[in-house]
Order: sequence, then structure tokens, then C-alpha cells
Amino acid sequence: MEEFFVQEDQVIIIVLTGVLFLLLMGVSLLLFFFFSRKKIVEKEIEKNILEITYQKEIIQSIIITQEEERKRIAQDLHDDISSKLNVINLNANLLLDGELTPDEYTFVNKLILEVTDRTLKSARKIAHNLLPPILEEFGFKDAVEELADTFNNSRKINIEYTINYPKKLLVPQNELHLFRITQELINNSIKHGKANNSKINISYKNNELIYSYTDNGVGFNVANIDNKKGLGIKNIESRVTLLNGKYNIDSKIGKGFKIEIII
Repeated sequence: MEEFFVQEDQVIIIVLTGVLFLLLMGVSLLLFFFFSRKKIVEKEIEKNILEITYQKEIIQSIIITQEEERKRIAQDLHDDISSKLNVINLNANLLLDGELTPDEYTFVNKLILEVTDRTLKSARKIAHNLLPPILEEFGFKDAVEELADTFNNSRKINIEYTINYPKKLLVPQNELHLFRITQELINNSIKHGKANNSKINISYKNNELIYSYTDNGVGFNVANIDNKKGLGIKNIESRVTLLNGKYNIDSKIGKGFKIEIII
């Protein structure tokens, strides 16, 4: 009888031990899942914060670019259009005074017509910079070719280009973004890169638009965040984001600059 109770006590101990072990396992699993979930949530929060920060940087870049563009337009209007209109106004007042000789009257009339013609050309130039008519009428390919030819004729930089771009591949707004990227890259090559040669290669393969731009300028260290994230690069980055594309920059000091954009 005593042996029976001893055996029963042993069974109870084994059962209790098993139950306790299962409880400990359960608590351990719960703690494991809790901390694992906590780490996942923390990583998700960190990821979301990074995405929000990135979006803020893009928006800020767009705003800064817009403000710079407004300043440039305002400066062009003030320096070019406003000054010419002042000349027209002064000469028109001379005509109103009626104290001119016939020769002076003819001279002032000719001057007004000449300055008016130059003002119209300046206005067309400003409008062209805002939205090139050729881009709207003939599309991206012709607009880029005209842009490159214009720079080639100015002898500021020599641009070679190979453009295989299906007409109306991108919607007009996205064509404008890619055109602005091209303008930004060329201007950066001249102003910052001190380049005298550059190449534009655009191709369409496997449902991807591949845009490549290179120059032989002074280059920079891409590891230097201050260089890589300058206003020009931020402007390009923001436009690539709007195009739902991706880009890669390769540059070394003294080895020029290259960017590849895939849309």
C-alpha cells in the first residue's frame, strides 16, 4: 500500500513537472513572439520614418526648385523685358510731346519698333524656357535634339546624342520631367563639371526606358553626401521619383560624371 502511494506521488510529481515545463515553454514562446513582434514593429516604424523623411526631402527639393525657377523668371523679366519696356515708354512719351523734328520723329519711331521686336524675342525666349514649343508639338526626342544642337552651336559644350525613343512613350508631363533632367545635367556639366564633351544615350528595351548621360568634367566623390545631394542632384532625384524610376550615379574626381536612369 505504501509503495502504491509512493508511485502515485511520483506520477503526480512527473505530471506537475511536465505541466510546469509546458507552462515555461508557453511563456518562453509568448515572450519570444512578443519581442520578435516588437522588433518587427520597430523596424516597420523606422522604415516608415525613413520613407516620410525621404518624401519630405523630395517635396522640399521640388519647392526649392520651383522657387529658384520663379526667381530666375522674375530676374529675366526685370532685366530683359522691363528694361526694354521702359525704353519704349520713354520714346513713346517723346512722340506725345510733339516737339520733335521730322527726322527725330522717324528715328524715334524706328527705335520703338526695334525695341518692341527685341522685347517680343525676349518674351518668346522666356516662354521657350518655361515650356519649349517643340516639346509640345513634336515630342521629347525632337526637343532633346534641338536642346543639344543649341548648346553645340553655342560652343559651350559638345554634345553627342543617340536617341531611340518611341513617340509618345511617356505622357507629356513625364516627357517634360525627363527634358528638365536633361537641361539640369547639361547645365551642371558646364557650370560645375567644367566639361567640354558629353553624351546622351536613350534606348527602349524590354519595356524599360534607359537614359544615360556622361560628361568628361572634373567629377566628384559620390561618397561625399554634400556633393551627391546638392540642389541639382536633388532636383534630378525628385523628378526621377515622379517618373517612378530609379537612377545610379558614377563619378570620380578627374574622371567625369555618369548617370543612368531607368523608367
